Amino acid sequence: MVSRKAATFYTLLVVSVFAVNTHAKEKPNIVFMMADNLGYGDVGVYGGGELRGAPTPKIDSLAREGLRLTQFLVEPGCTPSRAATMTGRYSIRSGLSLVIVPGTPNTLAAEEITMAEVMKTVGYDTAYFGKWHLGSESASLPHNQGFDEFYGIPNTTDETLYVPTSTENQAPLPDGFSEPSIIRGTSGSNVERVKPYNFETRRQIDVELADLSVDFIKQHADSDNPFFLFVAWTRPHYPNFTSPDFEGASRIGIYGDSLMELDHNTGRILDAINKAGLKDETIVVFMSDNGPMRTNTWPDSGSAGPFRGELGDPLEGSIRTIGMIRWPGKIKPGSSNEMFSTMDFMPTFARIVGTKMPEDRPIDGVDQLDFLLGEQQQSNREHLITFTSDQLQAVRWRQFRYYLVDVMPSGIGASRQEGLAGTYAKLHYPLIYNIEADPREEFNINTTRGWVAGHAMRIIGEYLQSLEDHPNPPAPNLTNF
Repeated sequence: MVSRKAATFYTLLVVSVFAVNTHAKEKPNIVFMMADNLGYGDVGVYGGGELRGAPTPKIDSLAREGLRLTQFLVEPGCTPSRAATMTGRYSIRSGLSLVIVPGTPNTLAAEEITMAEVMKTVGYDTAYFGKWHLGSESASLPHNQGFDEFYGIPNTTDETLYVPTSTENQAPLPDGFSEPSIIRGTSGSNVERVKPYNFETRRQIDVELADLSVDFIKQHADSDNPFFLFVAWTRPHYPNFTSPDFEGASRIGIYGDSLMELDHNTGRILDAINKAGLKDETIVVFMSDNGPMRTNTWPDSGSAGPFRGELGDPLEGSIRTIGMIRWPGKIKPGSSNEMFSTMDFMPTFARIVGTKMPEDRPIDGVDQLDFLLGEQQQSNREHLITFTSDQLQAVRWRQFRYYLVDVMPSGIGASRQEGLAGTYAKLHYPLIYNIEADPREEFNINTTRGWVAGHAMRIIGEYLQSLEDHPNPPAPNLTNF
């Protein structure tokens, strides 16, 4: 019996086989870079950079050469955003709406169809270098999810803190791992452990990711096939031990040093594209997976810019991050405040490369190509739902934020914590904010803008209706069994 994933994949192959054989060289290369916990206010062109004591000239230059999205929306955590990006679907549909914790069962299922698998249907060579965090089971790893090769860490950036021999940090590790590790794999082969992932290798891993990316670009510069390279940086997620070249580079400590190293390595990849003569035929995306982690991590503390919130909560500062896309001669440089979700990349890329999205499951991303090319002024998106675990917590509709929960810090005084450590109280009446007039969400307008509830209920109703034929797997939860 053919699995549902195999059947869908076969359909995509049949639809795209003519394009593979006749037009492979005409398709653009795609280099997709994702930062880890980089806040909206950390980068120069979004109000940070030099003003924060940590210049980001390379990322700023990329933003000026492409389209800078100022209303780019993600999900409120590393695993959820990566799942949404890879599948074009809300992470809750994959059972990945909570950050994966070692020893827990949530993982990217073999049946999910990833962005890389869609690219493979039209002849792309694919590679994934960096942090995965979508499961360390064999079927979940990148080289079994459409990528020809993988090098990086299967789990979280701060896994350097999980020391099995420690009397304090005896965190469980995935099956087959005796210690946190950097691994590699190629399509059709077993994974190989390269070396331990510890404080020293954490310092160098992004340098390695840049080295591998530069080599990949050089090797594929003259290939008959286009390539899709996904670079998942580990910076500036804590712990931010940098390579020796960037120790003390900024004016604000180790977080700033990490920002500057992220910028430098991003520049190395951009330079490699230029030197290979591929700039005009390569789409480059740079984004962050979620907002910054701030509470109790100083000096490993990022900035959400003008917004309230951080990693782990449903507030604007958690889900609104930096996002930019460059495609010379196709996408006009500039900035746009139109709404764009990380889920939108997959269907947009599918149209660009001449293939289709899976049709046997709900797809929450929307095709944004006409907007990107300037053929229409408005984005094709006007709403987004935010989930954490099994809880639907907030809805964005146009400039309004509609909360079904009240987000509150836990603890008082020095022990006050927000974000991942915050608390969420259910409400009888929603909290409503106009995010344009009130970016820090300080003035609840539910008494004067209660009609927003009608739009939110419609959006929620459409989502719930989609579950009738396509129910979600059990959502991850660490407190409610």
